[in-house]
Amino acid sequence: MTEPSRAAAHEQRNREFWDADADDYQAVHGALLARAPMAWGVWRIPESEIGVLGDTAGLDVLEYGCGAAQWSIALARRGAAMVGLDQSRAQLSHARMLATDADARVPLVCASAERVPFAANSFDVVFCDHGAMSFCDPRVTVSEVARLVRPGGRFVFAHSTPWGYLTWSERRERVTRRLREPYFGIGMIDTGEGTVDFQLTYGDWIRLFRQYGFVIDDLVELRAPKGATTTYGWDAKWARRWPAEQIWKLHLAESRR
Repeated sequence: MTEPSRAAAHEQRNREFWDADADDYQAVHGALLARAPMAWGVWRIPESEIGVLGDTAGLDVLEYGCGAAQWSIALARRGAAMVGLDQSRAQLSHARMLATDADARVPLVCASAERVPFAANSFDVVFCDHGAMSFCDPRVTVSEVARLVRPGGRFVFAHSTPWGYLTWSERRERVTRRLREPYFGIGMIDTGEGTVDFQLTYGDWIRLFRQYGFVIDDLVELRAPKGATTTYGWDAKWARRWPAEQIWKLHLAESRR
């Protein structure tokens, strides 16, 4: 594993959090992720049902904030040439153990997602299930992915929608049915505890994608299945009425202006 370069303050905070939390995170969520490695979000909605990532066999694929690399291991066993990138050495220690146990070839790189140590046009697919697109500045990462992915290549990522942040009640410590924060101006979200997260308005996302040559193929708003449970603490009834997570499916234009 290579070492991360000097990181921005939010990345330093997030790396410290994930290095400290990795063992507990995998103890709580690891079994859920192992049961459904090729599935999206906290509800583990199967890729086979929504088909946003597509066939990766024979392709060069970067998991962009891989954690313990459950996705990467599953895709490598199905013929993808995988690379797993994460800035947390503790998370990558779990990834290394899981890849060894699965006899899967998944090179692991410890690096900043805002300064990825690969040449331009290195990958056919860049994706993450939360990961870097949740915890890094999108105005940097979208540009970086545009550099890394080949023309026509795919960029697919799941992350939280703004609605959980905008309806969160500090007093009640849960999402609610009431808007409590302004939508306009949403950006870096630092509550002082845990991770530093990033959000944009939908218009800002679209303009950012277009700026770097991405074409939007789909926006899938994930809905909690009936009777769903999760180890992540989300309110399934709330997430049946409003999307807590979403998946952007993009490709890089063959000819960029």
